[in-house]
Amino acid sequence: MKIPTDPVTLATPFFILSVILEIVLARFGKLKARYETKDTAVSLSMGLVSTLSGLPIAGLSFAAAIWCYHHRLFTIPMTAVWAWVLVFFAEDLTYYWFHRLSHERRAWWAAHVNHHSSQHYNLSTALRQTWTGGVAGTWALWLPLSLLGFPPAMVAIEKGVSLVYQYWIHTEAIGRMPRWFEAVFNTPSHHRVHHARNPRYLDKNYAGILIVWDRLFGTFQPELDEEAPRYGLVHNLGTFNLLRVAFHEWIGIAQDIVREPRHTLGWLFGPPGWSPDGSRDTSATLKTAWLARQEAKPAPVKREAA
Repeated sequence: MKIPTDPVTLATPFFILSVILEIVLARFGKLKARYETKDTAVSLSMGLVSTLSGLPIAGLSFAAAIWCYHHRLFTIPMTAVWAWVLVFFAEDLTYYWFHRLSHERRAWWAAHVNHHSSQHYNLSTALRQTWTGGVAGTWALWLPLSLLGFPPAMVAIEKGVSLVYQYWIHTEAIGRMPRWFEAVFNTPSHHRVHHARNPRYLDKNYAGILIVWDRLFGTFQPELDEEAPRYGLVHNLGTFNLLRVAFHEWIGIAQDIVREPRHTLGWLFGPPGWSPDGSRDTSATLKTAWLARQEAKPAPVKREAA
């Protein structure tokens, strides 16, 4: 029997056991974690179907990666330690831009939004994965790595390593890590910000493993003690219907295109919330309105000592 080398496959039993452990420890008050039965069931179901729905596209994407590798610019040996160090940074940077585009362009947000649809933040939330990511074509962002000369299997393994790493940061049970760790790596604190719907926190901390990309490209936001993250979407769904969770944004796009087909490119590739007349909220308008409210608040009165 062939032993699986996919990091996600190898880690799946750990995922299941750790979710159960977090639920049990939270029930006995040993750590901070909020679970809701229906919400957790949606997350687990989304993860299961995501694995199955991704299989057909996985074959296509791997074939495309093989084609790119056959036309590679360089030959990077899979057995060299330096090559694994290089692919770690290259894949992590690719993930940053994939994740950022998945928030900033509506068609890709439609494939990613279900991951943010839970109003709870726990380990099961990490398993709330897309059913339509393959159809959205975001896998193409990794093809340049094989064109450069990284073997497709090497890229696939590193992508798996990144996904496994990101599992443990979906928790409220861990506060902040040591300062040096928070400065370099993505952590539960950083990722809580990413999942928050507070205007201050919207569209921040896209990191996979290294938070340095967010610091470099201006998308970093620390978690603040004075502002606890509120999880979910700007406009929460209010349902545990699996089909609604998986496809609601795609349905919204289709309805907008049918109603105003001349704006098809805007409906597809504008930011989430884009509309031709500017009547809908985007992250940018929500942030602008929030900043205006902050500036309008009266300054605290300083009292002089008697």
